[in-house]
Amino acid sequence: MVSLQDQLLKAGLIDKKKAKVANQEKSKQQKVERRTGVQSVDVSRQAVLDAQRQRAERARELNAQRDAAAAQKAVAAQIAQMIQQNRQSKGNNADTAYNFTFGSSIERIYVSAQVRDHLAAGRLVIVEKDGGFELVPRVIADKIAERAPERVVRISKASTEVDADDPYADFKIPDDFSW
Repeated sequence: MVSLQDQLLKAGLIDKKKAKVANQEKSKQQKVERRTGVQSVDVSRQAVLDAQRQRAERARELNAQRDAAAAQKAVAAQIAQMIQQNRQSKGNNADTAYNFTFGSSIERIYVSAQVRDHLAAGRLVIVEKDGGFELVPRVIADKIAERAPERVVRISKASTEVDADDPYADFKIPDDFSW
């Protein structure tokens, strides 16, 4: 391998005297660096170190993104497994429509009267799974809500406390009222 200095000498761009002076300067600089322990700032070396730092930072960012995506996939798999293992039947005679809000839309599932009572009492909860809806016990729904609250349908129950000034307090509205 031929050094750059030798190539420049062969091309006639520098003479031997200039090459010798450059070598002497380089050796003096190295000697001073060894003696003092302080290295002089080399622009090209600094540029290489900066590039290495930038590559390392980029690699860390990509690893963090990859780890976040893997964690998100793991949570989705856990939720799917919990729903699959703990889903409840909608009932044998699933002929009663149960309306609820999911996001900004009103959805409907057909359940039996007994399952509707369990939903109204809060023992069963509706969760979203792959564009459909499944019923799971409240304990499982709470675990799912810790991981992904947007997948659990919260039924807002009417307050059972009666306001003292309410003139219609004696007139209760039944939960199972249907037209």
